[in-house]
Amino acid sequence: MSRTSTDTAGGARRVSLSGPTMGSRWTAVWFDDGRLDPMEIGRALVGAVGAVDGQMSTWKPDSDLMRLNRAAVGYWHDVPANLAVVLAAALRIGRASSGAFDIGVGRLVADWGFGAHAGRVDGLAGTSGPLGIDTLEIDGAGRRVRKLAPMSLDLSGIAKGFGVDELAGVLDEAGIGSFLVGIDGEMRARGRKPDGGAWSLAVERPEPDRRSVHSVVELEDCAIATSGDYRHVRETGDGRISHTIDPRTGGPSRNAVASVTVLAPTAMVADAMATALMVLGPDEGTALAEQHGLDALFILRGADGAFQERSTRRFAATDLTATCARIGADGHR
Repeated sequence: MSRTSTDTAGGARRVSLSGPTMGSRWTAVWFDDGRLDPMEIGRALVGAVGAVDGQMSTWKPDSDLMRLNRAAVGYWHDVPANLAVVLAAALRIGRASSGAFDIGVGRLVADWGFGAHAGRVDGLAGTSGPLGIDTLEIDGAGRRVRKLAPMSLDLSGIAKGFGVDELAGVLDEAGIGSFLVGIDGEMRARGRKPDGGAWSLAVERPEPDRRSVHSVVELEDCAIATSGDYRHVRETGDGRISHTIDPRTGGPSRNAVASVTVLAPTAMVADAMATALMVLGPDEGTALAEQHGLDALFILRGADGAFQERSTRRFAATDLTATCARIGADGHR
């Protein structure tokens, strides 16, 4: 865990911590009055993301998710409370997106050469296709899950977002009212900085060979996530394919969308919905975003290779710069 601290002109202390998790890095930047112990908070942050990784990773054979993948069909299995929460949210978003978001794609992800089990079937159960939203039953109160068929669950489209929400929960519980936390491209902000400014984040231009800024988003009390086809890719005889799987076809998503950025009250929802909109494509995706009142920015590849934009709600209203509305104190779940 790395740390940097500086004092601002207004007297507030700026603290920045980061560390490895989920094959990427978590980051946390906050402002406080100097009375808190950053290392104590840092240990809580490490514990929070470590718990999510230990429960939901497909890279750890002994994770709760992988044990569930190997568990017998037709029986109730106990799971940690947070895993039950994420599984239930994934099913809700799967239904809302008509199956465009499907956590049953684990075997397909491996078949197409991505993820922890790329090209292999060890540790994975089920057929070569996703099994949909009606093959998993969740008893949230009892923290139990029952599989109705063999399946290979993969939470890579939602777990990082939940991890970001857990980071936010740690800082909320510490009474910190101004922070920005993130894992990879999923971020969540609380409050404003001491100078009164919102937290500014860049939306990346979806180009595989370089990093550049497409637009800037201002965050206050909300989360942001981006899904794209330009980082995790591989070359095949049929050309370049993305890691995003379309559960409806059983293959990599193929449409004009280069990336989708979503604003939502929680990073978990933003993460999963960005994936769903990416799969649905520009027309169905825009329709779903508008139906559910989502703030979404689609960056599309035109026939001539030039980028085009399509946006909804705050993105459309503020020329690609958006500030989320305030959410309730319980919004970190």
